[in-house]
Amino acid sequence: MYFLPQYKHIINPKLKHIYLSFDEEGNLIIKSSKISTKQIEQLLLKKASWIKKSQQRIQTKKGKVINFKRESKLYFLGKSHTIHLSPYQKKRTISTFDGDNFIIKYNEYNELTFQKHIDIFYRDEAKKYIPTLVERWSQKMNLHYNKISFRKTKRQWGSCSSTNNLSFNTMMMKLPPNVIEYIIVHELSHIKHKHHQKAFWNLVENYLPNYRIQIKELKNFTT
Repeated sequence: MYFLPQYKHIINPKLKHIYLSFDEEGNLIIKSSKISTKQIEQLLLKKASWIKKSQQRIQTKKGKVINFKRESKLYFLGKSHTIHLSPYQKKRTISTFDGDNFIIKYNEYNELTFQKHIDIFYRDEAKKYIPTLVERWSQKMNLHYNKISFRKTKRQWGSCSSTNNLSFNTMMMKLPPNVIEYIIVHELSHIKHKHHQKAFWNLVENYLPNYRIQIKELKNFTT
């Protein structure tokens, strides 16, 4: 017997097709114009195998949104570290990382504040870690960028503008070092090739012969 998965249906009269997607926790989202429950159930039965595999893949990804109400893990340079929440008498929230544990001391329980501290940690570490690697690969590849910026995004690990400005997602600091280097080489390669055609991938492969393995590893993580 197959039990239909729970889903959220978002109705948009402008849509001509039915779209299935998932949030960061693997919950199913359906977007369409107004359709009947029967139509939805028929679609879910038809797509049952794909839905199950997709949810399993998402749920096993590393670096997902942190749930502070249960034991949480922070990924840093590819390794997981336990997040410890500790009540604190002073009014302000502070956070420290000792190389093994990420400790958040708080006076008032506030998950938005906790996440802000983690975001700041990733941003500060990215600014210390990534520019040196970018400069090293830039010299090695003889491809020169204009400037580097950092921001937290949900969709891209990095980008290269038409004027060769590089932007990196601060969440890159979740990733193993070799995967971080792949993203850097990828974006530097866009200085020469503003596309993803064969010449682009040949350039990436010239410097990272195992880049396909690194891409596969990257897919195990969420932004």
